Amino acid sequence: MANNEYDAIVVGARCAGSPTAMLLARKGYNVLVVDRTTFPSDTISTHIVHPQGVAALQRWGLRDRVTATGCPPIHTYSFDFGPFTIAGSPGTPDSPVAYCPRRTVLDTVLVQGASEAGAEVREGFGVDEVLIEDGRVTGIRGSSKGGSSVTERARIVVGADGLRSFVARSVDAEQYNEHAPRLCGYYSYWSGLPVDGRFATYIRDERGFAMAPTNDDLTLLVGGWPYSQLEANKSDIEGSYLQMFDFAPEFAERLRSAKRETRVVGTAVPNFFRKPFGAGWALVGDAGYNKDFITAQGISDAFRDSELLTTAIDEWLSGNRTFDDAMGDYQTTRDNHVLPMY
Repeated sequence: MANNEYDAIVVGARCAGSPTAMLLARKGYNVLVVDRTTFPSDTISTHIVHPQGVAALQRWGLRDRVTATGCPPIHTYSFDFGPFTIAGSPGTPDSPVAYCPRRTVLDTVLVQGASEAGAEVREGFGVDEVLIEDGRVTGIRGSSKGGSSVTERARIVVGADGLRSFVARSVDAEQYNEHAPRLCGYYSYWSGLPVDGRFATYIRDERGFAMAPTNDDLTLLVGGWPYSQLEANKSDIEGSYLQMFDFAPEFAERLRSAKRETRVVGTAVPNFFRKPFGAGWALVGDAGYNKDFITAQGISDAFRDSELLTTAIDEWLSGNRTFDDAMGDYQTTRDNHVLPMY
């Protein structure tokens, strides 16, 4: 293909990449988005979409597609501290509810949205190299499974490829505000555990867990313990996960009549910010910053940052602002939004 055929190449097509590609394509830009996996595809994620994230889906015209999959709305958040519980509505009049769609559902909707907006989507495409010429990123080199290597060029390459971002590593993106892992978090899906439209959280001494309704009449049940206890618990993760619920005996009694439908999966993640731009490149979503997933903020933050980054790229490509000015505002706005929770 000819040099600079694309205005933007987005690496990663999940909750940050597909919205960025979709929004840029809707503004008339020529966009390629690639992902090494094919969709529908699952990934480790607690997948709560808070009301502000649902509002973004509504703005993009995708909310109805998510709800059509049978994912129930969440109208109440509750936080049980043992002696007392705080509960209330999480939303606003414009966006009153949250959702917890499976990633097999949500990511597929987002990928389809990008494609329908006019972005070229290549699933099953692995990136082997980020092209850097005279200190500037100019494109990517990669291939589809079993295919020959191809080179694609663009005015900007966006890394939306997660906390272990290949794009970020390739450009040696600066990290700051770093913290070591704080939590070991694990989850599984249960049937026979109705939650009546609640995102219910239980906080106990050195334990915390939460549940939310998701697709297929299942309930996501996630929880964890301090990272300092990893060594003590890692020989029996499943047992440690199940024992955690005994910290709330009333809930543990409810759980006895439910059925665990999937294995227990989880991880512990580092906490960091990365400078999200440089010559010919930008980062969005977990590639740009990552924090403990027990906060359940990742998807809603990715949606917001996709809109912020799209605005910045548009201001630059349209000639209204310099690259550094537009991207500097993107970084500052992003950091100001997330630092209090971080």
